[in-house]
Amino acid sequence: MRHGKKFNHLGRQAGHRRAMLANMACSLIEHKRINTTVAKAKALKKYIEPLLTKSKTDSTHSRRTVFSYLNNKEAVSELYRSVAPKIADRPGGYLRILRTGNRLGDNAEMCMVELVDFNTLYSNGKAGAAKKTRSRRSTAKKPATPVAEAPVVEEATATETPEAPTAEGEVNNTEETKNDQTEE
Repeated sequence: MRHGKKFNHLGRQAGHRRAMLANMACSLIEHKRINTTVAKAKALKKYIEPLLTKSKTDSTHSRRTVFSYLNNKEAVSELYRSVAPKIADRPGGYLRILRTGNRLGDNAEMCMVELVDFNTLYSNGKAGAAKKTRSRRSTAKKPATPVAEAPVVEEATATETPEAPTAEGEVNNTEETKNDQTEE
């Protein structure tokens, strides 16, 4: 029975699980987003968020601690070189899990895990985009901009329009037909 056991074992032994999470964490740090199942993504979030918090302080001790979890020099140097400066002012919540549907083979629920500060769609490409507060009342109201009226176009009457010129060989039948009808 699994009474009171809240840890998801992901169907693996402890060594296999540690190696898998370390490899996924290295891939996430290198590529900034990965696709995986939702269960693995949640386990990865619990695994990597303490490492990201520890990477905010660049000391020999924190580097060695992070290396003991990741076992990859390139991933550790990438973490401290590019990821840590971007997340320095964020108090937590470094990962975003976006569900993408079910896998065709076994219908497993899939998702995309990404580092929040590296997504240009949500932050509009700005580093450190300003937070917007959600409020119904706006303290500063914008002044109403006057709407420019459209210019009035004068309509031309039928007497003002000149007749269209006719091509050579064409006869203006309207005048002639009226004259022919009155003569008969």
